[in-house]
Amino acid sequence: MTAAVQTRRIALEYPSLEHLPRHFVSGDPVMSHVVAMLSAMFPDGEDFFVRSVRTFRDELTDPVLGEQVKGFIGQEAMHGREHRAFNEHLAALGYPTQGVERFVDWALRLRERIWSRRANLAVTAALEHYTATLAETLLADEAARDLFDVDEVRSLLLWHALEESEHKAVAFDVYRAVGGTERLRRLMMNLTTFAFLVMLVTTTTVSILKDPTVRRHPRGLARSLARLRRSPFLTRDVFVRVRAYNRPGFHPDDNDATELVARWRDELFGPDGTLATRIKVG
Repeated sequence: MTAAVQTRRIALEYPSLEHLPRHFVSGDPVMSHVVAMLSAMFPDGEDFFVRSVRTFRDELTDPVLGEQVKGFIGQEAMHGREHRAFNEHLAALGYPTQGVERFVDWALRLRERIWSRRANLAVTAALEHYTATLAETLLADEAARDLFDVDEVRSLLLWHALEESEHKAVAFDVYRAVGGTERLRRLMMNLTTFAFLVMLVTTTTVSILKDPTVRRHPRGLARSLARLRRSPFLTRDVFVRVRAYNRPGFHPDDNDATELVARWRDELFGPDGTLATRIKVG
């Protein structure tokens, strides 16, 4: 079970539009569109995570897990707020973030009406595994961090990554505590993987097709696609970690990130942390 989960109310300041490059991930068009579409999915996805966990809150008997759920809800609410602010900037640059946000909200609310509460919680646990895997890749791999050369964008993603790792087991532990089965857990992971990849590929493709810069420079797009195959987020180790979720008896803390989290908690929010002054008090 994870340690205490702290809600940090932070306020980031994104560059004015004239200073935020259209391709804000090292000038790479494909990675910029991929990250933009992930960001577009986050706000309503985080809201769905909160709803799926909160619906079981009164059924939890473990006070420690109850406190972790409280922190989980607070952290996810802050992530949604900051990504919505970032998405507004991306929309002004021409990314279809607002349309993606609306679609994700509609699709997840439809899902909640069709599937059981426990199935929706299993989906949350599965997606939390994805976000934790990507988060810990970002925190652990300097090459991954170097992709984000706009300071405020890097700050947003590092903060988000730290907290995803801090609370990566909360939804999973709630699922177990309320009697979720291994069979349903693995089934929802497989269905979620298919839906998530289809959504990400589709929205990224649409976003790229709407980009006039890419249309004017098709060779640049080809080079960007070639670089994508060497992305630190698409290594064999990342795929192995994702697939580990389907192992019988799996738990998110099997991948021990205690030292990694401690390091980044200090680097971001310690006495001399780069984001320590961004935390709102009161």
